[in-house]
Amino acid sequence: MLNVAQIMEIMEARYPQRLQESWDKNGLIVGDPEQKVSKILLAVDPVAETVAQAIEDDYDMLITHHPLYLRGTSFVSRLDYKGRIVHDLIKSDVALMNAHTNADSAARGVAWALAQAVGIEGEPFDPIDEDEAGTARDLGRIGKLEAPQTLREFADLVAKALPAGPHGIFVGAPGGDLEAPVRTVAVSGGSGDSFLVRARELGADVYVTADLRHHPASEHLEEGGPALICGSHWATEWLWLPHLADDLEEAAEETGVQLQVDVSRFVTEPWNLHLETLG
Repeated sequence: MLNVAQIMEIMEARYPQRLQESWDKNGLIVGDPEQKVSKILLAVDPVAETVAQAIEDDYDMLITHHPLYLRGTSFVSRLDYKGRIVHDLIKSDVALMNAHTNADSAARGVAWALAQAVGIEGEPFDPIDEDEAGTARDLGRIGKLEAPQTLREFADLVAKALPAGPHGIFVGAPGGDLEAPVRTVAVSGGSGDSFLVRARELGADVYVTADLRHHPASEHLEEGGPALICGSHWATEWLWLPHLADDLEEAAEETGVQLQVDVSRFVTEPWNLHLETLG
């Protein structure tokens, strides 16, 4: 049986912490490195639902994309939800670790998984220092579809590729032209405002991301695009988890150990309902 420290080594080999952004936090949050691990649960967010699932279903470890504490804290009591999470995990002997922007950038990370889901192989926007294993990448991918589609057709493909949730997708086209041809696609999972200009510079016909704000998106489209497809933060990043599950199980098999890795299906978006406004 593997232990937490060995799982950390497997994660480090695929999602090295040197790839993380300077402001980010990644690694073991709660847990004993010597603790044995036979069952792992994967989720985007370390929230009450996913933590309860890990505890109630007897997982030894919960690996999430997002960190529990992005900024420092001086208090870990049960007076707030993060403190309760820490207490519950420790009492139940469930380790918690995360891989965030290091997983966004990795060769088989979040950006790569989103590219695969929408039908492109995808090359990095701006490749960063690449090591011998080809691990180092960056936060976005760009590539060509096998055949051109209209923006409307491609948006339908994206809607079917993303996991179901209340947010859905929003589509923006320069001049409102939903029949415009799409061949070159740029993607970045999670918050994507910062790559709007880069997607244009790279010649994308459409940019798929999440968390786009009104003014940056509006100004971008007024400048001529590319077209925008905005999913939810959770949905665009969840696509990575099944690939992570496969990679962890394969790595365990290579050491002669059987490891069960499951992906949480809880939708941990902050929204519960989406209604059209009719006023």
